[in-house]
Amino acid sequence: MDDCHDFLITDLTYGGDGIGRLADGRAVFVPYTLPGERVRARLIEEKRGHARAELLEVLTPSPQRIRPRCPHFHQLAAERSLQPCGGCHYQHMPYDAQLAAKAAILRQQLQRLGGLETPPVRPVVASPKAWNYRNHIQFHLTPQGQLGFEALRSNHVVPIRECHLPEEALDALWSCLDIEAIPGLERVSLRLGAGEEALLVLESADPQPPELTVEELPLSVVHLSPAGVLVLAGSDHLVMEVSGRFFRVSAESFFQVNTSLAAQMVAHLLDQLPLSPQAVVVEVYCGVGLFSAFLAEKVKRLIGIEVSPSACADFEVNLDEFDNVVLYEARAEEALPAIDARPDVVVVDPPRAGLGPAVLQALLALGAPVLAYVSCDPATLGRDAKRLLAGGYRLADITPFDMFPQTYHIESVSLWVK
Repeated sequence: MDDCHDFLITDLTYGGDGIGRLADGRAVFVPYTLPGERVRARLIEEKRGHARAELLEVLTPSPQRIRPRCPHFHQLAAERSLQPCGGCHYQHMPYDAQLAAKAAILRQQLQRLGGLETPPVRPVVASPKAWNYRNHIQFHLTPQGQLGFEALRSNHVVPIRECHLPEEALDALWSCLDIEAIPGLERVSLRLGAGEEALLVLESADPQPPELTVEELPLSVVHLSPAGVLVLAGSDHLVMEVSGRFFRVSAESFFQVNTSLAAQMVAHLLDQLPLSPQAVVVEVYCGVGLFSAFLAEKVKRLIGIEVSPSACADFEVNLDEFDNVVLYEARAEEALPAIDARPDVVVVDPPRAGLGPAVLQALLALGAPVLAYVSCDPATLGRDAKRLLAGGYRLADITPFDMFPQTYHIESVSLWVK
């Protein structure tokens, strides 16, 4: 077994892997490991600068290693009863260790990619619930129609019998679904709204909706296909509640999956931003208006920018009460140069890919004194941080929010000032 090696794991990296070293000095990435552990692993991919390996055995476990809650989480071959799915990455770590690891990784990414020597990273805001926190769960399907998740770094779907991440009401609901093998059906999503209202979303490449029988399940059902949105039962949207405010969220629209943490992020922005009755605020990638709805009541004028038609339709409903709000349904790089005011504050909440060069250039030209960056990927945040620094901004503060316990994903809100 020439491809098997013993490694000392020295650190964790973004993506959930531990890092060891080959004899030639190359980094090797081994998932499901912890710093300080000596492990045996099999190389599965080699490149000039690094390698990836599959964990075979923990020779010397870390004192922090704990038994995973879920049988679908990675188990060593000798203990494995079910094929592991790739949904979680940190179930072998206590929750406080997960928080510490995420803060350290965020700091490393800002140092390595952003060129910040001592980034001002605050302690991570923990999720009130480390389990059963998700209001949205998305399944892929096996060829037999079983609900499952994709294996780690693979498009192979692993059927599952339990999951500890969805909220309790959602968890009780998904196991009641009986999905047959339907040609063209690609994904099945369940979302939970206020009052435990539920929405089932069937995503298909076939414009023809599947035949469906919903027996005594309290949910709406929507079919998404190239033909558009078709309501099969109930409504085409949910109502979500955050800090006493209600939001219409359509089947195609994005909304934060951890409702409690979303409320804490809103409170953080309201506390940190220089808002006043004279202020003009621009929110880029404003979605259905989660942040905008709370900001609009504090300022003179709010300008939202969003490209998704469904999110824009939701935004108009959610902020209908405000006369001081304008919405651009356009790409950010097209809408920003058209803004007819110099904002006091800009809030950006981009997708995982971060801010593109054209968007960054437009933001720098806008020249807002304060910019708040809501990020779900510390690697793209680090890349964009370097450009913001070069454009005359200074990182005043960054607060991580643990939106996704048991996974490597890291949400953060950073405050940039001219």
